Amino acid sequence: MKNPLLRPWLTEKSTKLTEQKGQYVFQVKMDADKFDIKKAVEEKFGVDVVSIRTINCLGKSKRQYTRKGLIAGKKSDWKKAIVTLGDGQTIDYYAKPAEKSEK
Repeated sequence: MKNPLLRPWLTEKSTKLTEQKGQYVFQVKMDADKFDIKKAVEEKFGVDVVSIRTINCLGKSKRQYTRKGLIAGKKSDWKKAIVTLGDGQTIDYYAKPAEKSEK
């Protein structure tokens, strides 16, 4: 898989996880597995990943009443990953990504 990371998921709850437990939350592609996510985080940010938890978030169904009747729709499903790093390691979202090593 190319890069399963879509964006960091920055909310009050995810910020609290970062400050208290050293865990970071990312929105990832639906077909991403834990091994792909671990490899992508380690390569992009240059950190050691201890564990990963993934959550499939189901999109909400929406209804709108109009003059022509009821319009029903659904938001897209999405997936998030909670990444736990080793002791003393952090991720700076706004810094330049880690340099790739030459092989």
